[in-house]
Amino acid sequence: MLRTVHTFRSFLFRQTTSSLSLFPSSSPPSIYALKVLAMAQHSSSSSSSHHHTNRLAQEHSPYLLQHAHNPVDWYPWGEEAFAEARKRDVPIFLSIGYSTCHWCHVMEVESFEDEGVAKLLNDWFISIKVDREERPDVDKVYMTYVQALYGGGGWPLTVFLSPDLKPFMGGTYFPPEDKYGRPGFKTILRKVKEAWDTKRDTLVKSGAFAIEQLSEALSAAASSNKLPDGLPQNALRLCAEQLSENYDSKYGGFGSAPKFPRPVEIQLMLYWAKKLEEAGKMVEANKDLEMVFFSLKCMARGGIHDHIGGGFHRYSVDECWHVPHFEKMLYDQGQLVNVYLDAFVITKDITYSFISRDILDYLRRGMIGPEGEIFSAEDADSAEFEGATRKKEGAFYVWTSKEVEDVLGEHATLFNEHFYIKSSGNCDLSRMSDPHKEFEGKNVLIERKSTGELASKFGLPVEEYLDILGECRRKLFEIRSRRPKPHLDDKVIVSWNGLVISSFARASKILKGEPEGTKFNFPVNGCDLDHVNQPKDYLEVAERAASFIRKQLYNEQTRRLQHSFRNGPAKAPGFLDDYAFLISGLLDIYEFGGGVNWLIWATELQDTQARIGDELFLDREGGGYFNTPGEDPSVLLRVKEDHDGAEPSGNSVSAINLVRLASMVTGNKSDLYRKNAEHLLAVFETRLKDKAMAVPLMCCAADMVSVPSRKQIVLLGHKPSLEFENMLGTVHAQYDPNKTVIHIDPFDTEEMQFWEENNSDVALMAKNNSAADKVVALVCQNFTCSSPVTDPKSLEALLSQK
Repeated sequence: MLRTVHTFRSFLFRQTTSSLSLFPSSSPPSIYALKVLAMAQHSSSSSSSHHHTNRLAQEHSPYLLQHAHNPVDWYPWGEEAFAEARKRDVPIFLSIGYSTCHWCHVMEVESFEDEGVAKLLNDWFISIKVDREERPDVDKVYMTYVQALYGGGGWPLTVFLSPDLKPFMGGTYFPPEDKYGRPGFKTILRKVKEAWDTKRDTLVKSGAFAIEQLSEALSAAASSNKLPDGLPQNALRLCAEQLSENYDSKYGGFGSAPKFPRPVEIQLMLYWAKKLEEAGKMVEANKDLEMVFFSLKCMARGGIHDHIGGGFHRYSVDECWHVPHFEKMLYDQGQLVNVYLDAFVITKDITYSFISRDILDYLRRGMIGPEGEIFSAEDADSAEFEGATRKKEGAFYVWTSKEVEDVLGEHATLFNEHFYIKSSGNCDLSRMSDPHKEFEGKNVLIERKSTGELASKFGLPVEEYLDILGECRRKLFEIRSRRPKPHLDDKVIVSWNGLVISSFARASKILKGEPEGTKFNFPVNGCDLDHVNQPKDYLEVAERAASFIRKQLYNEQTRRLQHSFRNGPAKAPGFLDDYAFLISGLLDIYEFGGGVNWLIWATELQDTQARIGDELFLDREGGGYFNTPGEDPSVLLRVKEDHDGAEPSGNSVSAINLVRLASMVTGNKSDLYRKNAEHLLAVFETRLKDKAMAVPLMCCAADMVSVPSRKQIVLLGHKPSLEFENMLGTVHAQYDPNKTVIHIDPFDTEEMQFWEENNSDVALMAKNNSAADKVVALVCQNFTCSSPVTDPKSLEALLSQK
């Protein structure tokens, strides 16, 4: 288990601040506090002529390119910068952010575009700029340091290092001058310079001490090879109880403002409700499910959801999911699709399937490249009109009531009522929504009343009301598409693509469960706005994205991944999350109808994670996976990540991958997968006992490992065929996170060879039960298989048996 870094925080804080006398005794502002500090408009850094060009102009990262024409003499992370710092004997100023980060933009305009600040940086420091999405390993080292020192962090991340890369002071966003009760950036630069000249030994020692202590605190090893009996179930229960205690019964969600969608919490609650249902505790199960469904509906109705173009923004600054931080991140979209799909499977309520389609079609319209690659993010900020020299957060997304009336004419009243649009602006639902009146006169669309209630008010049948609403959205979408668009970060990140590959693959079968004749209203209309996507289309999207990664970011000889791609592969190797999330996505492609080639690649990647003689991530002695390969000496810490936050941890996902793979193959390989999963989870025993709410997906993984026998559904038949698709759709029409789906075409030589080599039982099952003109299904559990069935209704009945 990761021992808490708080044990040495006070000492390290005193040591650092006594040397620099910079920071107040309190922690840095929260994300929300930062949000309301300035919200300054900022000028675009792009220009047809540039007074300055630095080394970042040679980089591929959109974030680094945004800073290529600052007067700051930026270096990218690398030996050239380190050598120059050693040669000049000066400290390193490290700034970490990402291209769609609002406060990164603010600090750039306020400080990095300022000639005076640039002179201080150029004279006294070597300045390094890092894209945290391109180098999450570097970001993790210094974010961990800042979090350990002050109890919080964020981007832009600001850290000062000795030439040997040891940190001795850090923070997040700083205004250029002293204000908000915090020292200004210029003050900090002068103080660091003074301390470096007069107290260098103390700074160097504090940096070395910090890394030594962090390394010790983060060194995690299992005391045994598996978790104690009963712990997985207790951790699962404890996490569910803790989340329930934090449930917001008025607005949904688990916690208070600012509200972040954290899909791993939803996954945990759905998983726990399923366990309660299996134990016959229906009242408790339904209570937990209601929390989930209410939260998902509140999010979908809120301003955090883009009602015009689809998809979800990063988080809301208020408690009612209304006014968001407007950037859109790929990892949110992929995970949210999956929890909305799960909600649809459980309830059969098309409200949830519509939201899943809404997100997927948003991605298809604007986030997918020509070869199927899926881009990373869209910025929160954009120009209010063409030619504007300033950008403003949310400009692309907000509306005045006059704009709506001019576009919609006779239907404006209906639309305004539906989305709470007012002439004075609608960001008034909470004192936290717009404390500085920056959205005065502007409206962030939010649904506050039910469709049935409003249709009745306007004297319309619900279907006609929805048709009008859909047509209004379409018109506003067309008008909005003429506005200056937010910056698109077209970097391709393997881990985030893995999350979305999973959601597209799962949607391809789960959405077959929508009632026949279901009518869609914009924005759920497909990419060309006229064609409604068939669910099977989504599997092709998943496969194209996976094929891009295999072609551009996978070395067939070494069987290793690169982390990201833009105009070619980036320098960084694949990290644990890249392998874990991609493996999960590949398993979903296979289980939801893709070829056995995807399963083969998943096993190759899993074996690379723990290759004997070349332990890329696996700690064979201590258990668990490190987040980096450990081959770059400039990355000072190797962490065994456990926190399931905005993204799940690589260790949680890896544990689930191992369980899934162990149930597909037999023999020594299956035993090895299961033992690695057990040993991995044993590393985090203390975390599961004491801080279960921090690791909801790991709680699920621990329970999955403890399940004696996963349910296996084996389908045998010709692929592709309508019969096969229908049977596979039936398999996935029920929520059961502890099931494994295996499908085989008994007449496909390649498939049969794979199963003969990896699971002779399944191969024999295929030989003995195949039928030339039918799809045969068998359900196996506890080493016993059902009699074969050949139609969806019989299979549905079989799967419904307790």
